[in-house]
Amino acid sequence: MRKIVYTVIAAALIAAVVAAILLAMQFRQAADSPPSAAIAALTADQRVARGAYLAKAGDCMSCHTTRGGQPYAGGRALQTPFGAIIAPNITSDRNTGIGMWSTDDFWRALHHGQSRDGRLLYPAFPYTNYTRITRDDADALYAYLQTVPAVIQANQPHRLRFPYSLQISLAAWRVLYFKPEVFRPETNQSVDWNRGAYLVQGLGHCSACHSARNPLGASEGESLSGGVIPAQGWYAPALNARGDWQQDHLAALLKTGVSPRAAVFGPMAEVVKESLQYLNDGDINAITTYLKALPAEAKPAAFEREGAPEAVAFLAAGAKLYEKHCAECHGTEGKGQSPAYPPLAGNQALIMTNAVNPIRVVLNGGFAPATAGNPRPYSMPPFSHTLNDLEVAQLVSYLRSAWGNNAPPVNATDVNRFRAVPLD
Repeated sequence: MRKIVYTVIAAALIAAVVAAILLAMQFRQAADSPPSAAIAALTADQRVARGAYLAKAGDCMSCHTTRGGQPYAGGRALQTPFGAIIAPNITSDRNTGIGMWSTDDFWRALHHGQSRDGRLLYPAFPYTNYTRITRDDADALYAYLQTVPAVIQANQPHRLRFPYSLQISLAAWRVLYFKPEVFRPETNQSVDWNRGAYLVQGLGHCSACHSARNPLGASEGESLSGGVIPAQGWYAPALNARGDWQQDHLAALLKTGVSPRAAVFGPMAEVVKESLQYLNDGDINAITTYLKALPAEAKPAAFEREGAPEAVAFLAAGAKLYEKHCAECHGTEGKGQSPAYPPLAGNQALIMTNAVNPIRVVLNGGFAPATAGNPRPYSMPPFSHTLNDLEVAQLVSYLRSAWGNNAPPVNATDVNRFRAVPLD
């Protein structure tokens, strides 16, 4: 018995030493990057205006505001495979917000992922991307947030499972997957490309959704080749497959939510509504320049469709459902009626290997965002109350096979998996 006790004590001491080493590595900060003379030369109003624009570009309010809640007062639960992260209050309140924070405190949160009290922040707050933000932009963001009306709302504890709730676990994760960075322009690229890269990789944190993640939740680089958003039940499509888009079509999609090629639905509709529509045309052009230049991955091998009578009948049933419920808007040839009804022929959302998005849209409807460029968007009604799982599978499978589309069919089990998934 005594030997077991000593073994446990020794293991605890070793764990404590390892914890101390890991945490020391995390708390050892490089010298803070000072702001430049350019940001210092701005008036207070100019800094605030710049910060307000950057807050829109980063879509900060969406995560830090609950539905119907006060702007930036926190409380929204961000679901992850490891539990829920509760977004904090970042209003100017001195006790429950960040009113007591300094510019250096705020910079460390963005650049190092460390709170004012020294605690390590969870990467649901995407400091793995924000680390690339310049000190000048961080200071401008800080100046704006200090003007946000104070809201007294205490921060709630995260609801994470053991051992993910431990700082030592987070410290170990950071040793493996996080290193503070500085965005460095590529001299062989254009000004627009570099501006787009800065926005996409940093403030826009696009890879947080549009890149695959490993089992420990670390994003697999900036390939932007698409990734699952497991807690929301959506698939963020590849952004590195936009080379065949006309640049004005891609710009329209980001700025208004609709284009001759597609429309945005699901989580991306919120991003367009709350963030991208407010970017100036120069920044939208820079983002599209960068996205169109991304190297695309090799296309998967062509799907070989079955010719068995059952498979043919399955798609024929889907064709009848399409004619009954969809053809009036999207047309018998699937060409749609731009901008009200997006085309289905060649629509990337339909032909991705992962079919969750078309399943979700058929079940729950498709709601494009209301934007200045498209203030009265058309929406697609939900069919979850009209079609059963088999019928949805038949319809989606038909859409993935018609008009030159060639993607694998889905089955009723695939549909049922997402029927009860919440919209948010």
